[in-house]
Amino acid sequence: MRGTAQGDARGAARGPAHAPRRRAGDARVLVVEDDPDLSRLMAAHLASEGYDVARAPEAAAALDLIDDTRVDVVVLDLMLPRVSGDGLLVRLRERERARDLPVIPVIVVSAKDAVWTRVDLLRLGADDYLTKPFDLDELTARIEALLRRSRPADDGARVLRHGDLVLEPAARRARLADRDVPLTPAELTVLEVLMSAPGRVASKGALARAIGRAGEGPDGGPGGADGTGGDGGVKTHVSHLRAKLRALDPDAEYIETVWGLGYRLAAL
Repeated sequence: MRGTAQGDARGAARGPAHAPRRRAGDARVLVVEDDPDLSRLMAAHLASEGYDVARAPEAAAALDLIDDTRVDVVVLDLMLPRVSGDGLLVRLRERERARDLPVIPVIVVSAKDAVWTRVDLLRLGADDYLTKPFDLDELTARIEALLRRSRPADDGARVLRHGDLVLEPAARRARLADRDVPLTPAELTVLEVLMSAPGRVASKGALARAIGRAGEGPDGGPGGADGTGGDGGVKTHVSHLRAKLRALDPDAEYIETVWGLGYRLAAL
């Protein structure tokens, strides 16, 4: 899908649509835009490029989504209701610093093209700035560039560590104190979500969706009709995962329940 995104979303897609191109790791993009037409246009284009896309119309909903699920890149409109885009950017960066969370790349989009606006936003923590109207293919290219910079050159070599617990996502292998942990695919997915964002709470819904995207159901087999496996399945996965980790390290607790919210890695 090709086209131009404008402030009033009049830039209709033009040219032939092409088949989705799957991105490495199926990156998740959060589009924060209060104009529903423009939001849908950007989301449809990014989905056609193979991205997993979430949308939020304002800052509070965006922060909830960031807390609730993995987000790899944020496309942020500057002029939002209630809390502006620059206000959301400041809050996001403050939360990342306070909680020692990974920094999520942010592309700000706005009709404002003054140099001082771009400079101020970059200094506040934006990673890129795109002036409306912009070509949707340029938006895609800028997202690709941010992902290249924020991910290891060899994603297959990515290793996640939490104390003696080591996870190699590409190899689908977990080790604890140099011993293999025999995990099901769904349990590996739960562990990867938790270890990818240390200190961040992952809700049962977010974990269920991650399991569904990986195609695994409550028993580690195919996902259900809704692609999630359900909250009950998530509780089962977490319970089994905890038991397997305790069997290898009885003195440590690696997963903490945050009542009413979900789960996160326990502080060691």
